[in-house]
Amino acid sequence: MDIIMPQLGETVAEGTLTVWHKSEGDDVVTNELLFEIGTDKVEMEVPAPVSGKLEKIFVKAGETVEVGAVLGRINSGDASNDDQSSEESEKSPSSSPNNLAEKQYKSNLILSDHLSPAVRRLIAEHKLDRSKIKGTGRDGRIKKSDVLEYINANKNKLNEMSPGSQNADEPKFIDGKSVIPFSRIRQVTAEHMVRSKTISPHVNQGIEVDFSKVDSARKSTSSDWKEREGFSLTYLPFIIKALCGALADFPNLNSHIEENNLIVFKDVQLAVAVDLGLEGLVTPVIRDISSLSVTEIARSVSSIASLARKGSLKPEDFKGGTYTVTNNGALGTLYTTPIINQPQVGVLSVDGVAKRPIVVDRDGEDNIVVRPIGVITQAFDHRAIDGAYSAAFLKRLKDIIENHDWTSLLS
Repeated sequence: MDIIMPQLGETVAEGTLTVWHKSEGDDVVTNELLFEIGTDKVEMEVPAPVSGKLEKIFVKAGETVEVGAVLGRINSGDASNDDQSSEESEKSPSSSPNNLAEKQYKSNLILSDHLSPAVRRLIAEHKLDRSKIKGTGRDGRIKKSDVLEYINANKNKLNEMSPGSQNADEPKFIDGKSVIPFSRIRQVTAEHMVRSKTISPHVNQGIEVDFSKVDSARKSTSSDWKEREGFSLTYLPFIIKALCGALADFPNLNSHIEENNLIVFKDVQLAVAVDLGLEGLVTPVIRDISSLSVTEIARSVSSIASLARKGSLKPEDFKGGTYTVTNNGALGTLYTTPIINQPQVGVLSVDGVAKRPIVVDRDGEDNIVVRPIGVITQAFDHRAIDGAYSAAFLKRLKDIIENHDWTSLLS
């Protein structure tokens, strides 16, 4: 049986084989850890698909290959299965070891020490000396958990870095220029963004929202929330809960475009954009989010963001999103015009909420009051959605946020 490079995410076309846990000729057992692969987004431990003998390894640790490439072969003792795999490999030029080496493999000298992309990113981000990190992986390989443990154990030392070392990431200018190569995650993001803008005619609409009732709910529980949950209660869980209600009323936004068809989904599988310490972003998916309470949504968002920043998400965590939300509110932005996450048709941007003067009607008279106001923006695919539909959706979303009894949902 041929061992195939699995799909690591909807937008990922290749991955790096970081380490083999077996050698040629070794016996393997079904579900026994066989090898590890990774990208800048995720790391993944891959078990053996069948029991047998690892007959051949075509891809060495440290090489990057395309999804679907043949990594090795297991002789499972099933003659028909093994003969078929062998025959297909011999017939297909793209599956033969020589052609794979020429066409699909991309040797990565940086990975000669078998560090995964996620581990390299963590080490670079924190300016660590890898020689000081004790690896607990096979043959002393440094794993994500080793880097995170080192960071936690040396937190005080890292915080006391000299001003000179803190500026280590500043561009080095030669003739007034600095060349900064794109990281792998930046390359993947760039490819996806360009493809989305090319495929989808983007239209952006925004609406002002009064967050007074959400603010009241947050304040009613803020005294013990962080101590109890371990993270702060932000506006985002309330917005997501309202979003699910609005999508139920305007289901065409919870969809994919496939050729000339709009595929509308019954349940909301929400992709949440997570910033990786200003070094890129990923969009893991929270499943069936409509069924969750505000508290459960808050926990899910916190958990998935933490896993993303640790590089601990699995490929399936990125699959099947039906709508996306991105949140720049903590940075105080006024509004953002986001890019659609293909093949979805809509993405919602949540920006900063701040106290602003607005005019309200009281007993037929205009009054100026100060309220927590934020702008919510949606980008939609004009092939599938018209402006009036999107505007009606935003109006419904605004209505839910402004008028729902949020405090009762937290009690």
